[in-house]
Amino acid sequence: MDQDQREFYNVFTDLQCFILANMQKGDINGVTATHYNIIEYVYRHDKCTGKQVAKAFSISPPAISRQLKFLLGNGLIEQEQSLADRRVFHLIVTDKGRFIVDNSENFRETVAQKVSKTLTKTELKSLTSLLAKIMHNMDEH
Repeated sequence: MDQDQREFYNVFTDLQCFILANMQKGDINGVTATHYNIIEYVYRHDKCTGKQVAKAFSISPPAISRQLKFLLGNGLIEQEQSLADRRVFHLIVTDKGRFIVDNSENFRETVAQKVSKTLTKTELKSLTSLLAKIMHNMDEH
C-alpha cells in the first residue's frame, strides 16, 4: 500500500472500531471494541503481560483485569506462566481470538482496496480527511 492508502486504512480502522462499539449497544457476540483492541494488541505483541496492555491503553489495573477476565473466560486469550519469573503471566491469543483479528483485518483490507481502486488519489485523500473529521467529531460526543 502506498502512503495515502495506508492513511485511509488507519482511519477506516478507527471507523470500524466505532461501528463495532456501537452496533447492538456496543456488544457483538460479547466482544466489544475494547476487547477487540486488547486481543489485537496481544496478537501483535506476543507474550505481553497485563501490565503492558494496561500501560499501552492507559487503563487502570482493575479495569484491565476485568477486560482480561472476560477474554480469558471466553477463550480469546490464554495466560502462560513465565519460566524466568513465576510471578509473571504472559498473554497469548488463542485460535479463536486470532480468527476475530484476522477476519477484521481481512475486512478492512478488502474495503480499503476496493475504495482505493474506485477513487482517484485526490478523492481518496478527501475521503480519508473527511472520515478523520467524522471520527474526531464522534470522539467529542
